[in-house]
Amino acid sequence: MHPDPSVCRVGEDYYLVCSSFEYFPGVPVFHSRDLVNWTQLGNALDRQSQLPLTAGTPSSAGICAPTLRYHDGRFHLVVTSVSHGGGTAVFTATDPAGPWSEPVPLPGAHGIDPDLAWDEDGTCWCTMAGVHQYRVDLATGAVVAGPRPLWSGGDRAKAPEAPHLYRIGRHWYLLIAEGGTERSHAVSIARGPAPDGPFEPCPANPVLTHRGTDDPVQNTGHADLVQGPDGSWWMVLLGVRPGGGTPGWHVLGRETFLAPVHWVDDWPVVGALTVTPPWPLTPGPVEPHRDDFDGELRPCWISVRDRSEEHCTTRERPGWLTLHARGAGLDDPSVVFVGRRQQHRSCRARALVDVERGSGGLAVRVDEEHHYEVEAGSGEVRVHARIGPLRTVVVARAVPAGPVVLVVRVNETRELRDARSGPDTVSFGVEAPGGTVTTLAELDGRYLSTEVAGGFTGRVIGAYAATGTVHFDWIDHEPLD
Repeated sequence: MHPDPSVCRVGEDYYLVCSSFEYFPGVPVFHSRDLVNWTQLGNALDRQSQLPLTAGTPSSAGICAPTLRYHDGRFHLVVTSVSHGGGTAVFTATDPAGPWSEPVPLPGAHGIDPDLAWDEDGTCWCTMAGVHQYRVDLATGAVVAGPRPLWSGGDRAKAPEAPHLYRIGRHWYLLIAEGGTERSHAVSIARGPAPDGPFEPCPANPVLTHRGTDDPVQNTGHADLVQGPDGSWWMVLLGVRPGGGTPGWHVLGRETFLAPVHWVDDWPVVGALTVTPPWPLTPGPVEPHRDDFDGELRPCWISVRDRSEEHCTTRERPGWLTLHARGAGLDDPSVVFVGRRQQHRSCRARALVDVERGSGGLAVRVDEEHHYEVEAGSGEVRVHARIGPLRTVVVARAVPAGPVVLVVRVNETRELRDARSGPDTVSFGVEAPGGTVTTLAELDGRYLSTEVAGGFTGRVIGAYAATGTVHFDWIDHEPLD
């Protein structure tokens, strides 16, 4: 669930950002030395003043399609917030780990998927989906010229978006996505003598697409180019991994992939996503599966729209995560929730929960209308399912007083029963002190997929408070692949 990747290289270091939509903090920032192993440094937008998402911001709105660039000794992050009072803004930092500046709005630059590029005389070009372009003054946010329409992909191509502009060799290249972010997604490119064109399309467009293929990665598009440590060229892009039968359901959201690029007659030729880079790989630190909440939350933890100390804290009860409920639980846009993106097709999450003064538990969330959860409170554990307009208590079982270990397990479907088989099974249970898990319910995972729920995000698994105050001593979230 790290979609819409944008990458830049500074010396031997690579930095990558992705969309975060309705989640806070926003725009995760990653670091790598080899383009394969990535470590999250933080989140660029980690203050409410930078990212004021209200309860009126729909799921799959908010922060989408950032571009990260390095120019004149500073990192520049340009992004559009699709929300009330949003728009396009630029943030800067000298260290990508933060802190990042307050936003400089670009009120005259309209659209989504903004890109930044600078020409030889320092003029800044902001290119946006559509495709159209502005000249901007980043110091003030003023539009100097534009909008000017540019080449927008193939004839009758749907959704020309995600533009990126580069000077490579003697040409300026305009890279875009087209076809929409579903199965027809593709990457196309054009080149010209100047950043504003005129542009001629590559005769081999699209240079990347998996539409109509049996490749396990589909929806490929929204790409960015970067040079590897050996000077070769590579492309980061988004794709999805559908599972189950027909039509195929993807549950992890859109993910980031890497592909090699070589050049023929000054045009890029994109290789397979399965190619391993030829240079030595340098794995970074391993992200712990378990969090005992002995300090501030790690950057992998995200909340829905905001996160205030009033409702979410590790200080009230040291060594515990404390959540104070707000709203009507997971159906409510103002739910108090702290989760991690599901990144593995099979995984398990567990938590020790104290619900003496409230109710809450572990949830698998896509949006307000699509979620499953196992909830403790009032002397029992319940499994809830919300699928569109339907909400039900699947099962309820009495439990002894005191803290309880709740368990969520996701098992990928590896053998299809028939063409209707779903992508996975999501099970919920309670764990006894000796480690024995009692499974309370097993639910079909297809109903928590993008193909059912719609939108642009995948699943997030985490803790929530439904009523009162709920304490979590620890949460672990580990892959089972």
